Amino acid sequence: MNAAVDITQDICFQIADLKFYAKELQDKSATERLKKILFDRKALPLLQALAKDLPSIALTLAETDALKTSKSEELSAIEEKLRDAEQNLGESEVQEALVSRADFFARIGSFQDAMDAYEKAESHAVGVGSKLDILFCILRLGLADCISKKLLAKTLERAKDLVENGGDWERRNRLKVYEATYLFQKRDFKGASKLLLDSLATFSAYELHSYSQFIFYTILSSLIAVDRPTLKTQVITSPEVLSCAFQLKNIFGLLNGLVACDYHQFMNALLGLFGELEHDRYLKPHTFYIIRELRIVAYHQFLISYQSVTLEAMAKAFGLSTTFLDKELARFIVSGRINCKIDRIQGIIETNRPDTRNSLYQQTIKQGDVVLNKIQKLSRFIDI
Repeated sequence: MNAAVDITQDICFQIADLKFYAKELQDKSATERLKKILFDRKALPLLQALAKDLPSIALTLAETDALKTSKSEELSAIEEKLRDAEQNLGESEVQEALVSRADFFARIGSFQDAMDAYEKAESHAVGVGSKLDILFCILRLGLADCISKKLLAKTLERAKDLVENGGDWERRNRLKVYEATYLFQKRDFKGASKLLLDSLATFSAYELHSYSQFIFYTILSSLIAVDRPTLKTQVITSPEVLSCAFQLKNIFGLLNGLVACDYHQFMNALLGLFGELEHDRYLKPHTFYIIRELRIVAYHQFLISYQSVTLEAMAKAFGLSTTFLDKELARFIVSGRINCKIDRIQGIIETNRPDTRNSLYQQTIKQGDVVLNKIQKLSRFIDI
């Protein structure tokens, strides 16, 4: 995706993206922007932590002292407001002050203090909506790589339980996008695709992703996880998806190529997608997996249409050399990902279609044989 961030995106994700560009892509301009944003937010703990990997972000002694003083003064004011709420005001004011205290720690990068403060604020929250809003704050820290994946997963389960026990429609739909983003990190594209497709007409999690990013993730996960009829009925004809066609040319090239069976277009778009994945914080660790899975999807779709086809014809359709395609298909055949066999002498690929109609019958016969063998052994034992 583009390095630019959407103005409605939560600042913690902007910071996380800049950290990614600075550390993983060695982007000097991102490093400078990151330092400026963190200094303006008075995020001394985070600046000190990042300086270990990014020496250019280190502060001078005077800058450090200034941020320490500012932190002490602001925290004192927040604590005074909290004491006043506890002594003179009601539960809602106490909760508001506790959330402000937690937000302060999150803003400066003191994440353990922030977690403790959010937990305390949740214990004072009244109503499912208030509790969910606090859990969303924790989830954003998790998706921005500020807390452990274990804690992120635990918080997500708590949020899902709350939604099931009375969460409103808007928060329920936002949580689907949060969960889908988490599933990207687990490489569960099938689960992510289902949640994102469910959210297409109701997307409102702009604090997490821009709309074009959301559509990008929806198309990408669907290309890997769903079949061609679903792509035709739920994705390529969706008004929400079509509204971003001009912005997302590579991913639309993949989508159009696969649906229209234009495999040459598909492969060309795949080359362009590689660079986008490398610049995406969530997807970069899965780049080679995604590229491989997309190729398998296209190869399988092409081969399932034929009982047999020449290696040369398939290579021409994909714009590949026969040597490359031969080696690639052989690798996928051995790993059990594609059901076909290659006659290299004749230059023919034969597709082995699974017998879905009789598979249940055949499975029953096999299991029946096993049961009969066990009964026979048991009967011999009883006779003895």
